[in-house]
Amino acid sequence: MANILRQDPREIKIQTGINPYAAGSVIIECGNTKVHITANVEEQVPRWLKGQGRGWVTAEYSMLPGSTHERIRRDRKGISGRAQEIQRLIARSLRAAIDLEKLGEQMITVDCDVLVADGGTRTTSITGAYVALELAIKKLLNDGVIKTNPLINQIAAISVGVSKTGDIIADLNYEEDSSCETDMNIVMTKDGNYIEVQGTAEGKPFSPDELSTILSCAKTALDTTFEAQDKALK
Repeated sequence: MANILRQDPREIKIQTGINPYAAGSVIIECGNTKVHITANVEEQVPRWLKGQGRGWVTAEYSMLPGSTHERIRRDRKGISGRAQEIQRLIARSLRAAIDLEKLGEQMITVDCDVLVADGGTRTTSITGAYVALELAIKKLLNDGVIKTNPLINQIAAISVGVSKTGDIIADLNYEEDSSCETDMNIVMTKDGNYIEVQGTAEGKPFSPDELSTILSCAKTALDTTFEAQDKALK
């Protein structure tokens, strides 16, 4: 039986309304990881969606130059493959939270900029991005731009790893993440359904028992994460 060493997430802090120009904005901290997130609304959709009466939610992700021990260069020549993969994950996750037909022909772009990276930047971004998205939707409702709330799922994400000693750890920091045998990123809805499960064994393959325990650990950790979102949204 796999042993759970830690199933509580790191301390979560979510500060809302930090950008006066965005429809929704937050700074989210999970442990030492800190991400600045904005959600902006445009009265347009991608060309391939025009005239269909549906909206769109997309995301962009970047790590700022001072976010890690060594300076990261800005994306002057185009986005990196890693950043592209992460922002697609964020966007897919957010689209699972919303009825795009009820949004109408509008596009919400959620920008996630990592201020400090200490593991879990993609999962922290997803958790904070949902809060920014809900704040943007509330503004659209309050302004009378839309009549019906299009949100259908509250979502959040967490990382879970298996250490070299076989212990299962929730919400990995950088040191834990870099030394784990298995690293998984799990996106879930508040009612316990999965949106995405990304898992890789970088050393010893993980067993079905370990996978089951990892998913159970993620669910417990995310219960706390959803509580932090709810607190911020009040």
